[in-house]
Amino acid sequence: MSSPSKRREMDLMKLMMSDYKVEMINDGMQEFYVHFHGPSDSPYHGGVWKIRVELPDAYPYKSPSIGFINKMYHPNVDEMSGSVCLDVINQTWSPMFDLVNVFEVFLPQLLLYPNPSDPLNGEAAALMMRDRAAYEQKVKEYCQRYAKPEDVGAEPEEKSSDEEMSEDEYDSSDDAVAGPVDP
Repeated sequence: MSSPSKRREMDLMKLMMSDYKVEMINDGMQEFYVHFHGPSDSPYHGGVWKIRVELPDAYPYKSPSIGFINKMYHPNVDEMSGSVCLDVINQTWSPMFDLVNVFEVFLPQLLLYPNPSDPLNGEAAALMMRDRAAYEQKVKEYCQRYAKPEDVGAEPEEKSSDEEMSEDEYDSSDDAVAGPVDP
């Protein structure tokens, strides 16, 4: 097994052993969902998001692709696609970082300290700069509407039947025990 694939496996296992719920997509270790809770000292507190993570073949030398599946109101998150504008992931990634860093440090920091001067969501950035209280109220409304624990239990579109496989895949090794998913 090559070094990047060993590292990918080790980082994924470390994430699974932490307090995060991880749901595998397909049979490989390159795509998965992670349930992420909003930081307690923020207007995102109480919200739960399903984050799609894709690890490139060159991981850890190339950064993971991170995106919110359920809606998030934030200046640095595209409301429609869920794409994240985060320098440490998009530009300054280092192999010293791992997946646990993404969920314990980078994403909480993004939610605690939004950067409205580099927005993906211009409306959220403008509201945050113009009226912080109204911005925080809208964040809380989005949390109540789109980020309840039951909102991460059901995938809105493509892979709803993969969730049955997640328990089997969690306990299995690289060779998948689950067969093809019925349509």
